[in-house]
Amino acid sequence: MKIKILQSIDECSSKICDSLFSTDYPFLKHAFISLLESSGSVCDRTGWTPKHILLEQDGVPVAAMPLYLKNHSSGEYVFDHSWANAYHQHGIQYYPKLVTAIPFTPVTGPRIGIADGINPDLIELVLLKNIKSLAKKWGASSWHILFPRYRLLNGVFSQSLMKRVGVQYHWKNHNYSDFDDFTSTFASRKRKNLLKERRKSSENINVTRLVGEEITADWWEFMCSVYHQTYLKRNGTHGYLTQKFFENIGNVLGSQIMLSVAEKKGSSDGGKIASALFFFDDNGLYGRYWGCNAEYEFLHFELCYHQGIEFSIEKNLSYFDAGAQGEHKISRGFVPIEVYSAHWIEHPDFSDAIQKFLNQEEVHIKEYINLASNKLPYK
Repeated sequence: MKIKILQSIDECSSKICDSLFSTDYPFLKHAFISLLESSGSVCDRTGWTPKHILLEQDGVPVAAMPLYLKNHSSGEYVFDHSWANAYHQHGIQYYPKLVTAIPFTPVTGPRIGIADGINPDLIELVLLKNIKSLAKKWGASSWHILFPRYRLLNGVFSQSLMKRVGVQYHWKNHNYSDFDDFTSTFASRKRKNLLKERRKSSENINVTRLVGEEITADWWEFMCSVYHQTYLKRNGTHGYLTQKFFENIGNVLGSQIMLSVAEKKGSSDGGKIASALFFFDDNGLYGRYWGCNAEYEFLHFELCYHQGIEFSIEKNLSYFDAGAQGEHKISRGFVPIEVYSAHWIEHPDFSDAIQKFLNQEEVHIKEYINLASNKLPYK
């Protein structure tokens, strides 16, 4: 089996890539990954150097996997800074490292695309062998698979990669007919609090959902602006995604995008004040970014959570992944669940130490999920 290293996803045609992954999961669409690269959001300069893998058998592509050579840990949402610090304290380089992930996107999904009729175990064996060889060639300390589906952790990779357990908060659709049907499952006081929150969030404000071509260029310009404002306020830096990304994402993936937006009532100039960006496929909704040009009570919860739930019910989507963190989601009906990553550490002593850490961490995560589940608002 022949391995090809792609310095850009565009070295593989969209037809081949999309057929190998064979999914409507938006973040592995060739168009999405290509735009991350062509917009300058993902490149050498930003510390995400594409090294995508394409496997061929008798000249025919049979598998593909996103791969990046990284010199930092930003934009991953699986935190290994303490590992890097431990390496540094012992005079060993942690960076560069290899990462299989969707940049800036902590959303569980497929991470390897395999053609029909090809044995997944064989592909995983070939990938594992080649990754170890490439890590040595490129001086990489490790390989990290972020937010894969659980199945990937139980096959061939389980023999060489260490599983890490994290937590996110997802909303599950139990065939609700509308938002009122959903909140009818809440305890009375908690339902009353949530409905009061929704009323207050929309005082003198119009909230709307836009899909696909309904999202005009001025809304994309606004979304880009408040996205960067949010990062500047939170971190003192601009966000990862460039203006070019926002200018073009609607053109390449518009049919899988929803924007919830807020405007001041009665404003003559449109009065845009906030927006939240979502992607969706046939199964789920994925909340990604939000921004607001001023402080409005409860508006974040309305645009990022309640509008997403209403949209998921209307579209009959099974679940809603509203983003990486936020225990405040629990009182709004989001259930704490396990999410996963997998890690291969080349250095044997560090590998042993990290495995012990991950074993302890998993115990604490599972305990937290049990405790947090008791705070859910349901009857």
